[in-house]
Amino acid sequence: MAESEPDLDLRSVRYFTVVAEHRHFGRAAQALHITQPSLSRQIRALERRLGTPLLDRTPHGTRLTEAGEVFLPRAKALLRSSAQAVSATRAAARPRRIAIGHTLHVPVLPAVRELRHRHPDADVRVVQLAWNEPRAALLERRVDAAVCRLPLRDAGLQVTLLYDEPRVVLVARDHRLAGKDHVTLDDLDGEPIPRLPDPLWNAYWRLVHRADGPLVESPEEKFEIVAAGQAVAIVSAGLRADHPGVTSVPLDGVPPSQVALATRAGDDNPLLTPLRESALLRLTGRHGG
Repeated sequence: MAESEPDLDLRSVRYFTVVAEHRHFGRAAQALHITQPSLSRQIRALERRLGTPLLDRTPHGTRLTEAGEVFLPRAKALLRSSAQAVSATRAAARPRRIAIGHTLHVPVLPAVRELRHRHPDADVRVVQLAWNEPRAALLERRVDAAVCRLPLRDAGLQVTLLYDEPRVVLVARDHRLAGKDHVTLDDLDGEPIPRLPDPLWNAYWRLVHRADGPLVESPEEKFEIVAAGQAVAIVSAGLRADHPGVTSVPLDGVPPSQVALATRAGDDNPLLTPLRESALLRLTGRHGG
């Protein structure tokens, strides 16, 4: 009886090609906007499925094994074939199908209801995304549009700003700043602020260099750390901290955060224009031009 073919995870395959391109796990993790331990786990899982090492770590970086050299061009071909299959399938379904992604606590349903009202024959799907997923989800064609908070690397994307949200500081309920009418950045001097595995988001949400708090990879993890009194966090007022041990204080003197609708640049899905109009109408209260 023939052995079954390994069931390959395309995300792990893509991660392998990025490591092969950079020849360094640290630089590859930075390019992928994930942590290095997470990347290493994905590569090890791929190697287990294939039954052979693909990469060797060296004092100077990472090199392909003989098996890795054989697999690399086939991995790239597999990713191209997958993208083409998705694109062709979506093209065949147009204009009746659209997938709309959104991140945590970003309201999208009013725009979705408006779009469905305008196009009752359309298949409109809603997908929740992690805070750092919108760009990859768009470029990998897992979604056709994403309503998300900035910052967002916009190369290859079309970004429409929808509205502003004030920034607030999350603190433990027994923190010295809890209950204040407002705070400024000066009030946060010496307070550790959680770090994110993305330099762009660190610059946007930490604002300036401050005491390093723990590294976090999700809002829920951030809420737990704040509730435990290990750090305070600057977040959007729209990111509700559904945690009994956390409260928020308005942060004065800083620009607001922004929520935007992002799509792939040049995407000709005919449902994108009415979606953009619906988002501008239902999520901002103004009409798109």
